[in-house]
Amino acid sequence: MLFYLEMKEILINIDKDILGGTPVFYGTRVPIKNLFDSLEAGENIDEFLEDFEGVSRGQVIKILKLSEDLIKSSRISLYENPA
Repeated sequence: MLFYLEMKEILINIDKDILGGTPVFYGTRVPIKNLFDSLEAGENIDEFLEDFEGVSRGQVIKILKLSEDLIKSSRISLYENPA
């Protein structure tokens, strides 16, 4: 399964033969989750790119934009836990 940004560029590859179907940056074996784990840990994009040389800055920016667009267009309401 391939995911495109505006039907122009392949961003994400999901293939059972690559890391068991884990979503990866297209053209690499780097899981998309690694980006979010790095950001969550307080790393910046440059630090992520140093660790994963096969991924380009453009790919990272486009994945973040795609994530933003998916959240904005989601029909699911996101609520903060009131606890």
